[in-house]
Amino acid sequence: MRRNAVLLLILGAWIGAPAHAHVRSQSHSVWEINGNLVDVVVTIPDIEAKRLGSDTRPVTPERLRDYLTQKTYAIADGKRCALVPPVEILSALAGFSKFDFTFRCDTAANLQIHSGAFFDLVASHTNFAQVQNAATGEFTEQLITNEHQTIEVTGGEGGRLKNASFFEFIRMGMMHIFTGVDHMSFLLGLVLISRRLRDLVFVVTGFTIGHSLTLALAVTGILRPHAEYIDALVALTIALIGAENIVVQTRRPKIVALSVGACLCLMALFQVFGFGGLPSLLLLGAGLFTANYLLISGKIRDAGRLRILVTLVFGLIHGFGFAADLLELQLPTQRLAELLVGFNLGVEVGQLALVVGATLLVLGLKRLQLALPRPIVVDVASASLVALGVFWFVSRSYA
Repeated sequence: MRRNAVLLLILGAWIGAPAHAHVRSQSHSVWEINGNLVDVVVTIPDIEAKRLGSDTRPVTPERLRDYLTQKTYAIADGKRCALVPPVEILSALAGFSKFDFTFRCDTAANLQIHSGAFFDLVASHTNFAQVQNAATGEFTEQLITNEHQTIEVTGGEGGRLKNASFFEFIRMGMMHIFTGVDHMSFLLGLVLISRRLRDLVFVVTGFTIGHSLTLALAVTGILRPHAEYIDALVALTIALIGAENIVVQTRRPKIVALSVGACLCLMALFQVFGFGGLPSLLLLGAGLFTANYLLISGKIRDAGRLRILVTLVFGLIHGFGFAADLLELQLPTQRLAELLVGFNLGVEVGQLALVVGATLLVLGLKRLQLALPRPIVVDVASASLVALGVFWFVSRSYA
C-alpha cells in the first residue's frame, strides 16, 4: 500500500516551528478591582511579542507597552475607563514581559474588562484572566477569546469560565489539538506507522486511554507533574515515533536504539555536572525505555498489538500536556467532572478529525495517482519527525 506526498509536505513544513509549539497562542492577566480603580498586570510570552515585530522593526518593551495600552482596558457603564499614567514595565521571568496598568472609572457599577491584544494577529489566541474584587473578596477566572474579548465582572453574569457551557469545554479540547503542532505531529506519526486499519485502531485506542487517565489525575490534583518535564517528554515521543518508523523499515534497530539511548544517558551525565534542566534519573529512565522499545519494535514482524501498550505510555505523557492549560483555570470543584468529560471529548473529536482527514487525503490522492511509494514517504517523513522531535526535546530540556 502506498502513501501520498501530502503527509511528507505537512510534516516537513513544521520543522521550523518553535520549541514551545505545544503551548497555543496565549497570554495572562491579573485584574484587581478596588471601587472605581482597576489595576491589571499583563504577562506576555516573548514568542507572542515577536508577532508584532519585523526584520526592520524589532519589538521593544515600549512598543509592546503601547500596543497593550490600545488593546487592554476597563469599561464602566459602557464607557471606557481612563488610563492612569504611567504604565509600568515590571521585571519578569526570562522569556516573558510584564506590564502594570491602572484605570480610573467614573463609576464602580457594571464593570467590564476588555482584552483585544493579539486577536488581530492570531484569531485563536486566548487570554487567561484572574479577577479579584477587593471589596467583596470574590476571585474568578475568565477565559478571554476572540469571540469574547469583553467580560462582565460586576453587575453581569460573572466569570465566563464559571458559567461556560459544556460545548465550550468541548471546543477547548478540539482547539488544543488543532493548535498544538506537537500533538498533531505525533498523531500523524501514528498514521504513518499503521499499515492497516486495525493497527491504527490499536494505536489510537492506547493513546486515548493513556491521555484520558493522566488528564483526569492532573486536573483533579492527584498528580501534578512539572510542566517543563512534560513538554520535553512530549517532544521525545515525537522523535521516537519517527525513529520506530525507520527501524521498522530498515530492520536494523540496534544502531538507532543504541544511539538514542547513548545520547540520553550522555545528557544525564551532563546534568550531574549541572548542565541541563531535566533530572538525570528521568533521562536515564527515558534512555533505557527508548533503547529497549526500539530494539523490540525492530524485531517483531507484527507489532500492532504491542503498540497499544506503547502508545498508552505515550498517551500518559501527552495527557499531562493536555492538562497544562487546564491547571491554570482553577474552575470550581463542582464543575471538574463536566470539564474533564467535555475537554476530553473535544480532544477525541479533534484527533479523530485529524486522523480521518489525513486518511481521506491519502485515499483521494492515491485515486488521482498522485501517490508516492510508501517507503519514500515513510522514510523522509519519519526523518522529519525525528529532526522535529529532537529539536524540541533539546530546546525544552535546556531552556
